[in-house]
Amino acid sequence: MGKVYGYVRVSSKDQNVARQLAALEKFHLERKSIFIDKMSGKDFNRPSYMRMIRRLREGDLIIIKSIDRLGRNYDEIIEQWRLITKDKKADIRVLDMPLLDTTLSKDILGTFIADLVLQVLSFCAHEERTNIKQRQREGIEAAKKRGVIFGRRPLSLPDDFQYVVDAFNKKELSEREAITHLHISRTSFYKYKKEYRE
Repeated sequence: MGKVYGYVRVSSKDQNVARQLAALEKFHLERKSIFIDKMSGKDFNRPSYMRMIRRLREGDLIIIKSIDRLGRNYDEIIEQWRLITKDKKADIRVLDMPLLDTTLSKDILGTFIADLVLQVLSFCAHEERTNIKQRQREGIEAAKKRGVIFGRRPLSLPDDFQYVVDAFNKKELSEREAITHLHISRTSFYKYKKEYRE
């Protein structure tokens, strides 16, 4: 038996990894053996995942909570599974799907069943990602039709903006005095001053 690694992924930095870490506790992994990425599963260009793959040797085992934690792109999940199990000759155990455990049976039937289940689940993960993106698009379109404006609203300038800019240009007001009077940032002041001039 080689080394055992845990892989944990959430889609963004503000999401919690506690549930996945709790699932790995019974394997008593050292903290340095658990690789955590806080980014999208759309591809495998993730720093912790890549470090884990570089460290992986024949006979090692990767444990993950569910297949969608590995990724959400159907073709890339299949490719990574092949890389890990065939090229690296390591094993994978997916806790939420016991059939996706390459340590159970190394014969041709066991391999076939694991590969078949992987194909089905990877397809489902891929479809779910596609559906999420479709729902987001539909939600944005519906909101736009209701008049919702996305992005930062344009800053409404005070009535005396022209006076302040003219006074600043004539050196009657300092930069600090101008931006303090207008209650805007230095960056905004120069941005709107440029727009005003144009």
